[in-house]
Amino acid sequence: MRLGIDLGGTKTEIAVISDDSSVVWTKRIGTFTGSYSQIVTQISGLVNEAYEVTGYEGNVGISIPGSVSPDSSFIRGANTQVLNGRDFVNDLRVITGRQVKVANDANCFTLSEATDGAACDYINVFGVILGTGCGGGLVINDKLIEGRNRIAGEWGHTPLPWIEEHDLPRRHCWCGLFDCLETYISGSAVSLEYERLTGTHLPVQHIAEISTTDAAAQQVLLNLENRLARAFAMIINFIDPDAIVIGGGLSNLSRLYSSIPLKWGKYVFSDSVKTVLLAPKYGDSSGIRGAAWL
Repeated sequence: MRLGIDLGGTKTEIAVISDDSSVVWTKRIGTFTGSYSQIVTQISGLVNEAYEVTGYEGNVGISIPGSVSPDSSFIRGANTQVLNGRDFVNDLRVITGRQVKVANDANCFTLSEATDGAACDYINVFGVILGTGCGGGLVINDKLIEGRNRIAGEWGHTPLPWIEEHDLPRRHCWCGLFDCLETYISGSAVSLEYERLTGTHLPVQHIAEISTTDAAAQQVLLNLENRLARAFAMIINFIDPDAIVIGGGLSNLSRLYSSIPLKWGKYVFSDSVKTVLLAPKYGDSSGIRGAAWL
């Protein structure tokens, strides 16, 4: 068996997964985002409960909305800000008495989909999460590639390539730079663009539902497809993956999987593009499954 924990901004979920990839036991509770010590205690309690219910005594894998600094081993860049600057991995090792492996949520998503998910038949897999933000991860031969600085796959904070007129004016990102992909292709960016055009704020799924009758909604989605084609083409030019898997809220837009491969060939430096674009097999469950695979 394997044990994975998905530590999110609003909920924390634990699952014990068997060798045949089925879920033996799972539980979900709210995350105590205001207290670091409560989060550590909360996770320790879940691990102990997993032992009581299933007898699991092995290592613990955790998906977090941030990453571990290779210099200090402290958490950095986490949306759950009480984690930042904390020796989270070591603190959990001490309180649980287990070996603990922590990875970014986008990395865990990619590892899940590459190991036994939608891209399990492919060797070189790039996974992206398109939700409130924009993250990515790289798995080759079932091995998560984190990189020297542990930021492999952080394409969300690279510039949108091949800027076009409808991409202007330039967009300022919370990271301090301009024109990051996150400001163009995340779910929140799509909603914001529709609001700029119409004065009405709508979630992406609602925008998709009215796109057949609402010209602004249709234009926003066409812009999204074009930008994703350019963003994915950049990834294909860099690492030439066998497959790209989309996760997060935008993964539910079925039109992306047919339209984007028709557009990205213009930007890929090749006479043909054999990379496949895939919907996730496990969706929201991929974070916790990837954590278990750690």
